Amino acid sequence: MPHITIEYMIMVPVLILQIFLFPLAAGWMMNIWVDSRRTLALQEAASHLGSTIQQIYFSLNHETIGTGTVTQKVDVPPFIENHAYTGNATLETLSQPENSSKVLEITLRMVDAKTSVTTSVILGSNIVWQDSTFVSNSTNAGVRAIKFANGTISLAFTG
Repeated sequence: MPHITIEYMIMVPVLILQIFLFPLAAGWMMNIWVDSRRTLALQEAASHLGSTIQQIYFSLNHETIGTGTVTQKVDVPPFIENHAYTGNATLETLSQPENSSKVLEITLRMVDAKTSVTTSVILGSNIVWQDSTFVSNSTNAGVRAIKFANGTISLAFTG
């Protein structure tokens, strides 16, 4: 008879602990999974945005293309899991003197969530970035490029 009592004394707290521990562990695992899924979707949108900017730049950078303005809507989802996202970019010059390329760092952040991703795009030396903000749920969300007579290309987000 004392063995059964000892077993109950050991097993009852373990069972009570499992009642609370398993739902908490499942909740934590789901939060990690949701954050990973959001980050992956946001990274895909950032990569697509960077690719669009790079394609516009390389298209306009050809010597047969004259001056003008190009506006391109970007085919990214306006919401990721019911969250809009915003983007900013900064232009940095590479430090090697033999390479005059510039790197555009694009950062996308989810509104009302902690998720943030960054992607890089390598562009030429004749690029100028205008400070602007990309807003995913804007009807005009896209990229604007202006090519000037001296060959300089100015890029900015629209919307």
